[in-house]
Amino acid sequence: MRIFYLMKKEIIEILRQKQMIFMIVVSPIFQIILFGYIATTDVKNLPVEIINISNSKYAVEIINRIKSSPLFVVKKVSSRYDNPVKNMKEGKIRAAILFRNPFDKKRNPFGFPEIEILMDGVDSNSSLIAAGYFNGIISNYLTEIMERKGVKTPIRSKSLIRYNPELKSINYMGPAIVAMLLTVIAIFLTSSSLVREKEQQTIDTLMISRLNPIEIYLGKALPMLLIGILEMFMGVIFVVLWFGIPMKGNMLELLFASMIYLTAILSIALLISTFTKTQQESMFFAWFSMITFILLSGLYTPIENIPVGLRWITYINPLQYLMKIIREIFLKGNGTEFFYKDLLALFAMGAITLSISLSIFKKSVSK
Repeated sequence: MRIFYLMKKEIIEILRQKQMIFMIVVSPIFQIILFGYIATTDVKNLPVEIINISNSKYAVEIINRIKSSPLFVVKKVSSRYDNPVKNMKEGKIRAAILFRNPFDKKRNPFGFPEIEILMDGVDSNSSLIAAGYFNGIISNYLTEIMERKGVKTPIRSKSLIRYNPELKSINYMGPAIVAMLLTVIAIFLTSSSLVREKEQQTIDTLMISRLNPIEIYLGKALPMLLIGILEMFMGVIFVVLWFGIPMKGNMLELLFASMIYLTAILSIALLISTFTKTQQESMFFAWFSMITFILLSGLYTPIENIPVGLRWITYINPLQYLMKIIREIFLKGNGTEFFYKDLLALFAMGAITLSISLSIFKKSVSK
């Protein structure tokens, strides 16, 4: 029963600070909106220059299709060759498409134009995606023309996309942003809790009270756990309502996974708070830990892209497992039977970090 009074004190201490209220309520919503619109891999409004020096009617029809696509913004269409490299170097365009008459008319009896696509490769990911869109528009058009002329292609592939059929990156990034913000809030708030007691010189009062070290530890951790669950609920509701991301899985399973994850991340944060002496120090270690967790979590790049020799680091990153779980629940509607191994890994890390953190805390207060 005594632990609840300490939890009440911790919650009152947090609510008393207006900047904390802003950080807990307003800041996550603002960051979800900001990251939701910025952290996207979709290619939209790509500036394009088209040079058509061919006499082919097919070139005009392909150009019209490119113009009507919402993916590209045609800045210029020229009928004479104008070296587009200068405009690309100046950043005015990101791609250039050149149509010219075929060199070998015997091998091209239908008079299809020769097409050359020049891409700005500074942003390699966007360039690859845009080049794929260009090739898709061109190949689909040529296939249609061939079929009109009675020439059927021997093989025609058809892609069937599951779980995210519209290929919206926000459907993939939105749940991950919730997991990231859950980490940020939990680690920053918790890492400064014990340090604040040290700076305010109230830690000694706790030590001479009837509370034992375990009760003090839990009294600091449990309010942050409740705040973390609240943040998770708020983030999930917001991405579903604001961005229209469907949640196909079970909310209770996500809640269960989040609680296990928070056990691990709060233990790490309290460990930081135990061996640091000032809030500045705790914030630095919390920031360094947070950046490391996020970069190695698969938020922006797949884990498979990390070299094999360094991939083992991701296996001790709890955020990596939560990212996988929350995306599977949101997009695939998978249940516990599909990610129980990730839950076991989270549970093991939570148990280990909790034991280490609690052991070090008990030693520090017994000095």
